[in-house]
Amino acid sequence: MIVEYELLERVGIIRLNRPEARNAVNGAMAAAIEAAVDRLEDDDEAWAGVICANGPAFCAGADLKAIAAGETDLATERGGFAGVVDRTRNKPLIAAVEGPAVAGGTEIILACDLVVASTGAHFGIPEVKRSLIAAAGGLFRLPRVLPPSIAMELALTGADLSATEAHRHGMVNRLVEPGSALEKALELAAEINANAPLAVRASRRSILATRLLPDDEANTVVMEESRAVWRSEDFQEGPLAFIEKRPPVWKGR
Repeated sequence: MIVEYELLERVGIIRLNRPEARNAVNGAMAAAIEAAVDRLEDDDEAWAGVICANGPAFCAGADLKAIAAGETDLATERGGFAGVVDRTRNKPLIAAVEGPAVAGGTEIILACDLVVASTGAHFGIPEVKRSLIAAAGGLFRLPRVLPPSIAMELALTGADLSATEAHRHGMVNRLVEPGSALEKALELAAEINANAPLAVRASRRSILATRLLPDDEANTVVMEESRAVWRSEDFQEGPLAFIEKRPPVWKGR
């Protein structure tokens, strides 16, 4: 399968599986990634997701050979490029990165909520070297996770950014030894999944929806999300578990 999906302890693992093409995205892979994200979103047993890849590269971006052969649609209607960069989601998605994640590969990373990368990983938006621009989110998302001057340099020079530097600037959440990105991403997912899933999703949505809003409008969004959480069964379980001095048993409803 060009994209594999596996459920492991409430984590949906999406694995890119075109190692012979450095996991470059063609139309079939975009459709398969979207289908895997659909499975993650629809699976009540999955509370978080991890996207990783087989082979030495996370993703080399758009499949230029496919484009040269006349294939130009590397996006889906709902998900955009790779079926994911514009995809509306509710569940946290963590990127586990080994090796290069460049061009569209970086844009897939930027569409995720958290990033775990090995010291052997690197990022970049080198589209200008091919008379292209990073039109799948790179040019507006990269300055949100890096200092604007660093993002500008990467966009204009097409240079790479090491995972170590990305971690120093805050683009990478956790920097790990080569070969351990997936393991550490699953550990991070487990930390997230120890919490009430509806509250996690509401917190995620609130951060994404309010980042460009003034405080009064942002507070309105957060209060609406809070009221929805207060109406859940898990809202009753949290205080009860605290009073009874036991771990909470979340139901996700």
